[in-house]
Amino acid sequence: MTVRPLYAAVMLLAVMVGVVLLRLRQRPLGLDAEQRWMLGIGAFTGGMIAAKLPYLVSGGLQSGWVPGMWLADGKTILAGIVGAYFGVEVAKWACSIRIKTGDSFALPAAVAVGIGRIGCYVGGCCFGTVTALPWGQPFAAAGDSLPRHPTQLYEAAFHFGFAIILWQLGRRGWLRLQHMKLYLIGYLVYRFATEFIRPEPHVLAGLTAYQLATVPLLVLFSWLWWRDRQDAAIHLSRQATVR
Repeated sequence: MTVRPLYAAVMLLAVMVGVVLLRLRQRPLGLDAEQRWMLGIGAFTGGMIAAKLPYLVSGGLQSGWVPGMWLADGKTILAGIVGAYFGVEVAKWACSIRIKTGDSFALPAAVAVGIGRIGCYVGGCCFGTVTALPWGQPFAAAGDSLPRHPTQLYEAAFHFGFAIILWQLGRRGWLRLQHMKLYLIGYLVYRFATEFIRPEPHVLAGLTAYQLATVPLLVLFSWLWWRDRQDAAIHLSRQATVR
């Protein structure tokens, strides 16, 4: 396990930018300072633990638990985003926060993850398979000099692009209360597709562990989307009845 200074610096920048954007996005929610802190802690803790958990379970535990491990490479962004989502839900339950907060987290998360993927690029991890495309480039961690897909940059472009989409949705008032789930579903689809150009081992039916994980997660977040739509419809129906 190696802590690369530039990698760690970019990851810290991603966290700081995410925090600033989150504070700006949460101003209209009417949360007090303690509630905002608890939601932020829930997101950060859930995201960091979940992002590192697959690495630790798959052998990282052999290197021991040291503070620097959280700034070193060996994190899974897919697990981190999902972990942050449920970390917020746990924090809301613990603090009895009943309002929907997902829309406030979506855009900051997309920007922060996009910056984080640039950190992966400068750190030389998370590269793709060998390619003949003109923008392919070698990565020292691959152990050869063959040009490979810079999948870190592909993904950074995805997250920054999705952040623009989320910003436009917020401006126009479209898909309110569904932005975080939309972002998660979009990323799960993206990740399933791009696993084919990542050097990950195939686990079952020619699919990687990440691809297999996206399937139940897509079902889960699609169900959560449907459930929230049903709850919103019931709420509007009750309001109409009262009038």
